[in-house]
Amino acid sequence: MPRLKPTTKVDVIGNLDLSPEKAVGDFIESKQQQKFFIKPPNWDSAGDSIELLYIRNEREHAAMMRLQEEMLANAKSQAASNSARISELYKTHTDLRKRFIEVNSFIKDCVDKKRIAEKKVAEETAMHEEMRGKIEKYKTSISELSHFRDVLKATVKEFEPYEQVLEEVVEKSDIFESVKDCMDRCDALMLAQVEISRLEQEKLQEIEEMRKRMVKVTNEAALTVLGLRNDLAELERSYNQARAECSKWEKIMANAKDTVANYDLNKDRALDGIHNMYRLLCKRRNLDPTLQRNEVEKQLDYIKDEIELLIEVNKECVRQKEKGNASKYFSEKALAKS
Repeated sequence: MPRLKPTTKVDVIGNLDLSPEKAVGDFIESKQQQKFFIKPPNWDSAGDSIELLYIRNEREHAAMMRLQEEMLANAKSQAASNSARISELYKTHTDLRKRFIEVNSFIKDCVDKKRIAEKKVAEETAMHEEMRGKIEKYKTSISELSHFRDVLKATVKEFEPYEQVLEEVVEKSDIFESVKDCMDRCDALMLAQVEISRLEQEKLQEIEEMRKRMVKVTNEAALTVLGLRNDLAELERSYNQARAECSKWEKIMANAKDTVANYDLNKDRALDGIHNMYRLLCKRRNLDPTLQRNEVEKQLDYIKDEIELLIEVNKECVRQKEKGNASKYFSEKALAKS
C-alpha cells in the first residue's frame, strides 16, 4: 500500500529535525564546520590500546611525582630560609624595641629637663624684671628725696625769720606756752578753715543736687500727669466703646431672651396641644389617659396610630358611600328601563 504522506522527520536533533527536502542544506553546512563536529579516526590507524594508555599514565604519574618531590624540597629549603629570616626579624625587632625604649626614656628626660629649665628661666626672668622695677623705684625715690631735701633746706632757710618772730611772740604773749603750741593752734585754725570750706562745698553741692532732683521730680511729675491724662482719655474712649458694645449685646441678649421665651411658650403650647389631643382621642375611645404630659414620644405614637386609624376609617366610609351611590344609580336606571 503506497504511503499517502512523505517522510517528514530525520533521526537528528536541532535544526535538522525538518523535512528531508528542507534539511539537506543545513546538513551539508554542518558537515563542513569543524567546531562541533568530531571526525572519526582513519580506518588504518592503530588507535590507543590499554597498554599504551597505562604507559602514558605511568609516565605522567612519574613526572608528577618528580615535580612534587622538587616542590617539596623547594618548600623545605624555603621554610628553612623563612625560619632563619623570622628569627633574624625577631632579634631585630627586640633590638629595635630596646633601642626605642632607651630613646623614648632619653626623650622624656630631655623634655622634663627642658620643662624644668624653661620654668627656671621664667622664674629668673620674672625675678629679674621685678628686681629691675624695684631698682628703678628706689632710684626714683632717692632722686625725689634728694630734691625734697634741697627744697626743705631752702624752705627752712626761708622761714628762719618767721621762727624768730614766733619766738618773740611766744616770749611777749601770755597765751602761748611755746612755739609748738602756737604752731599747733595755727594749724588747728587752718584745718578748721579747710574743714569749713569743705563743708561749704559739700553743702553747695548737696543744694545743687537737690535742685536738680527737684527739677527732675517736677519733670517726671509733669510727664506722669500727661501720661495719666492720655490714659484717662484712652480709658474714656474704651469706656464709650464698651458702653456701645454693651448696649448692642444687651439688645442681642434681649432678643435672645425673647426668642428663648417664645420657644419655651411654643414648646409648652405644643406639649399642651399634644396632651389635649391625646386626652380627646382617649375620651373618644372611652379610655382613661395613662400617659403624663412629659411622655411626648409615647403620646405622639398613640396619636399617630389613632390618626392613621381614623384615616383608614374615613377612606372606608368614602368607599362605602361611593358604593351606595353607585347601587342607587344602577337601581334608578333599572327602574327607568322597566
